[in-house]
Amino acid sequence: MNKPLLAALSSLAIAGLGATPAVAASHTAAPQSAKAVKATVSFAGTVSLSNCSGSVIRFPNSADSDPALVLTNGHCLETGFPEPGEVITGQSSSRTFGLLNSAGSKVATLRANQVVYSTMTDTDVTIYRTTTTYAAIKSSYGISPLTVQDTHPTAGTAIKVVSGYWKRIYSCNVDGFVYRLKEGDWTWKDSLRYTSSCNTIGGTSGSPVVDTTTGKVVAVNNTGNEDGERCTENNPCEVDANGTVTVRQGINYAEETYNIPACFTTGNKLNLSATGCTLPKP
Repeated sequence: MNKPLLAALSSLAIAGLGATPAVAASHTAAPQSAKAVKATVSFAGTVSLSNCSGSVIRFPNSADSDPALVLTNGHCLETGFPEPGEVITGQSSSRTFGLLNSAGSKVATLRANQVVYSTMTDTDVTIYRTTTTYAAIKSSYGISPLTVQDTHPTAGTAIKVVSGYWKRIYSCNVDGFVYRLKEGDWTWKDSLRYTSSCNTIGGTSGSPVVDTTTGKVVAVNNTGNEDGERCTENNPCEVDANGTVTVRQGINYAEETYNIPACFTTGNKLNLSATGCTLPKP
């Protein structure tokens, strides 16, 4: 994993789905117009956690009056890594987040009152509910949430990984998709692989992966192969549908988020039984 910062420091001295996996061929790069307009990607709406990065997110059907949600990794959960097969919902939380503006300056502290959803099975996500609304954040600080795209990302797409912890933005492209990504005891499905210039480090865990054309979140940054080892912690390996294992030292990965919006209904309420929701269930 792009480890939470404390774990990263201890090993480095300094300094990161429940959906049926898609076949990469069905998500090949779309033709790009020479005049395509790029979204402005900044730190606005991202957050810093005590040991990770994250972002304030909304879904296509969220309302301004809904409680604001924060997205980060499952392995950034304050109570420790969820076990393989474990899904946490409705857990009380008082975690705080530093809300950043476009320049990366902290403008507010947001507080959670609940872990709405957290798992490291099939994906690697934690979603917190905060004590405030999107409208209140916008009114007080002029900052809007990042919208989570509800369709599968496309190979070749230009992306940025925005770390609120390090106040650093990595730029690269979607290199492809991984049938299974195995790291230690955990297995993730249909993971997103970066091209090599997104060389994320400890503390970038939970960073939103933003499509530079739409400005929408398409994944959440979570891991990379540090030492060239095979399928060990901090050294994930790729496993294809035939069981062939590939190790790509120095390459980093994210977990797609397109399948999350279908699991949230009116009022940003989690409903794992909703039509189209494929996130793992408790």
